[in-house]
Parts: sequence; structure tokens; C-alpha cells
Amino acid sequence: MTETYLPEKTISRRRNNNLILRPFLKWAGGKRQLLPILRQYIPKDFSSSYFEPFVGAGAFFFDLQPKKAVINDANKELINCYQTIRDNPEELLELTREYQKNISKERYYELRELDRKSDFESLSNVQRAARIIYLNKTCFNGLFRVNSQGQFNVPYGDNKNPIVADEAVIKAISKYLNQNNIKITNEDFKDAVSTARKGDFIYFDPPYDPISDSSSFTGYDLAGFGKDHQRLLREVCDELVDKGCKVLLSNSSTDFIKDLYSDKNYYTWHEVKATRHINSVGTSRGKINEILVFSNYDVR
Repeated sequence: MTETYLPEKTISRRRNNNLILRPFLKWAGGKRQLLPILRQYIPKDFSSSYFEPFVGAGAFFFDLQPKKAVINDANKELINCYQTIRDNPEELLELTREYQKNISKERYYELRELDRKSDFESLSNVQRAARIIYLNKTCFNGLFRVNSQGQFNVPYGDNKNPIVADEAVIKAISKYLNQNNIKITNEDFKDAVSTARKGDFIYFDPPYDPISDSSSFTGYDLAGFGKDHQRLLREVCDELVDKGCKVLLSNSSTDFIKDLYSDKNYYTWHEVKATRHINSVGTSRGKINEILVFSNYDVR
């Protein structure tokens, strides 16, 4: 069954959740603005494991705050940030405090150039994480984009009074990751959900199918994420649904995606309005149509 649905109500964040937990990075395609709607799509009886194979900045993950989860992303530098916050928060904060003292175009390009040097791999995990956080908070529009050599290539953003790292947020995330059963992986999305079982909840937030040629954003991952990847993702969703997993997926509301998930025996989709603040093309920001595809459970 497919249908268009514009929610008339929103659901507030659960009161017993830690309100300090939130993304530590700005992220293209982040779900912070869509959270009031996404909360309606959390399974009512969800009590087992949670999987998010395209975690990005983790807006939905930090809002949901599961006690047992697998979070994954193909972006190696991003996953290193999560692991460093979990394992070495104080050392990371000490270095970001030093970076905070020098917010400048010169310092930005000095750090950006590091991945073009032969000794980049010799940087510690903390140094790499602090670098990414600094670049993210000071680059143009909070984008994460790499060129064909895997080098960060977003220009300086000249942002006003950026905070490199919010200490309260970093410490809260570290505590949460350590006090709960949270596995952090850097794998292909298919491998990231290979251990999912009946009753588990999986949320897929892949790179979106472009609504136009100018809106395609593939620089986040060297391999890109084209229509063949979208078809493979649909196959993975089918397998999870057959296992009895509760599956939720968000994507752009294109004819291709609607057709891909048109099998009424597997999926229902609802069309929603989403706000986009981060986009490399200014005219692509604002309200856009997205769809939420779900299976094996009823929405709230």
C-alpha cells in the first residue's frame, strides 16, 4: 500500500531521555528538523536491538537513545570521531580547546591540507577526530565532501563565532556510548545489518536519490550512492522484512524511489515535508518532499 500522508501532530522527545545528547557535527541530510515526525515511526513495541547503517551525525540515534544498538557509516573519519569520543573524550576536548583559540582561514586550510600529505596516516585517532570536528564547524555550510582522492575539499566558511566542540555534549555522548551496549562499525551497509534478527528495529537513512542533476551529492563517499546502490538497499530491506525485522527508511520523494518500494506486500510509504538547512546549492534549501518507508509494524 502506498499513500501520501502529512502528519497533523508531532510527538515530543521522551521525558526520560538525556536532552543533552545531540549531534556533535553539522551534517548534510541530518534529521534534526524531521525528528518530531520520525518519532511517530518508532515501533510501539520496540525493545530489542537498534541498527542504523548510515548514522551520519546521529540525530535520530541520539533522540532514540537505545540501550543496545549497532551504528555504522562508510565514512571512516566520521566513525573515528564516534570511537574517539567514546574512548578518549578528555584528550579530544583538550585538543579542540586549542583549536578554538585559532578560528581562521589560514588555520582551516592548514588542517584541511593534512590529508594531502604522506604522513597523514601517522596522525593519532584523537588528532584526526579533532581535525574533522574543526573543519566541520568552520567549513562552508557544514558539508563533508571529498574529492576523487578522498581528500576533504570543502572551502572555508567564515562562520560567525563557531564552537568547535561543545564539552557538555561530547561528555554526554561518551558516557552514553560507554554505559550502553553500542557497537560502532565502519562497514558496508549490508554487512552492518547482517546480525539483525526478528523484532530488531533498523533505520536506513542513505544518501538520497537526487531530485535533480544539480542536487546530487556524492562527495561524502568516494564510491557514491547511485541507483544501483538504491536497488541493492531495497534487496537488503526485503531480506530484513522476511526475517521479521521492523524496517524504516527515509529518502527523497522521487518517482524512482516510490516505484522501488511500491510492493504493497512489503512496504507502506508516507510522504512528508522536510526542512533542509545544509545543501551545497542555496536554492535547494528549505522545504522539500521526502518519503518514509516502513514495514512489519504500525506507526504511532
